[in-house]
Amino acid sequence: MTVEFEMWMGWAALGVLILLALSAFFSGSETALTATSKARMLTLDRDKNRRAGRVLYLIEDKESLIGAILLGNNLVNILASSIAAAVFLAMFGEAGVPIATLVMTALVLIFSEVMPKTYAISNPDRMALAVSLPIRIVVIVFSPVVAGVQTIVRGVLRLLGANVEGPVLSAHEEIRGQIDLHHEEGGVVKEDRDMLGGVLDLRELTVDDVMVHRKSLIMLDIEDSPEVLMRDALNSPHTRLPLYRGDSENIVGILHARDLARALYEADGDASKVDIGAIKREPWFIPETTELLDQLSAFREKREHFALVVDEYGALRGIITLEDIIEEIVGEIEDEHDITIEGVTTQPDGSVIVDGTVPIRDINRALDWDLPDEEAVTVAGLVIHEAQTIPEAGQVFRFHGVQFEILERRRNQIQKMRIREEPEIEV
Repeated sequence: MTVEFEMWMGWAALGVLILLALSAFFSGSETALTATSKARMLTLDRDKNRRAGRVLYLIEDKESLIGAILLGNNLVNILASSIAAAVFLAMFGEAGVPIATLVMTALVLIFSEVMPKTYAISNPDRMALAVSLPIRIVVIVFSPVVAGVQTIVRGVLRLLGANVEGPVLSAHEEIRGQIDLHHEEGGVVKEDRDMLGGVLDLRELTVDDVMVHRKSLIMLDIEDSPEVLMRDALNSPHTRLPLYRGDSENIVGILHARDLARALYEADGDASKVDIGAIKREPWFIPETTELLDQLSAFREKREHFALVVDEYGALRGIITLEDIIEEIVGEIEDEHDITIEGVTTQPDGSVIVDGTVPIRDINRALDWDLPDEEAVTVAGLVIHEAQTIPEAGQVFRFHGVQFEILERRRNQIQKMRIREEPEIEV
């Protein structure tokens, strides 16, 4: 070999190494910028970190970012392969082409793909900040070509009937997916997952999903004597009680235990001197279709904790309290005055005895299940909806991977049932 040929070989080898390094740079940058935490970058950007600002700018238009990186990566890979093929052809003749293919495949796979992407996955934020400036320059330089490629790609996809507009998931769905993913990986405990999920659910739920149904309410007849009203109010576990006149649908006010205690004190303990009509509060009626998040805001604005829920005909459906909404986030809250009703009881054989009135959401939270709650609020309602009939005691149903055994029915209401997880057999 001549001196000129040896020099050419040396320069060619150096060129291939440089191109492989550029390929590794593009591959690692793509992984880092797509895997970086946008929340982390926003925090750094608020702290006046210019590199974080560039990262946010780049990932804002991921289509242009990926297009520019892929264009640069393919250019250096093809150029490196062409130079390597020329070198191996000069060295081995026609056998140089397959040899060059094998060698370049191994080099690109190991040093330009796997190694930089492995590092980028382990250190996405650090690497994204480091490559933000050079990648920003690459995006600007390649932007005309990338724009042309995007136009062609979108046109072809539309001809094929593919939808290429807008994100697939909403922001809430993406956040919920991240929470579930971290829970499965052990990074988020169940209680934290339930609380975070409860916050996201506030806009998806309405007050009729979490209200206390009217059949479970304790209401007082304002026509009763003050002594009777006072006795019933003091024996109640609740501090706010609806007052009706004649018909339970005719709600005329709300009796608050604090107002009752103040009036009794002013009457020197004589219940007969207490004027219930004078101390009652005005009832606040809200439609059953009100979103929980809107109702939470309304509670804050009015500085109230209690509202009566009515349907479209004005009929009383139940009540909603501030505590009911908070419990959707933090779970069940019990104080020293709560009456504990065992709605969910785990049995030694692994089955669970539940009251028919237990909400499906409470079952899902307690047992970490995923029973649907779109068509029914309570577990009894779910069974009736799926069975398309009112079951008799002793009947057994299987759906959604759960077995439901009806234990007790009173009139048309399912009182108790035994449930157990039973994965459906795939045929």
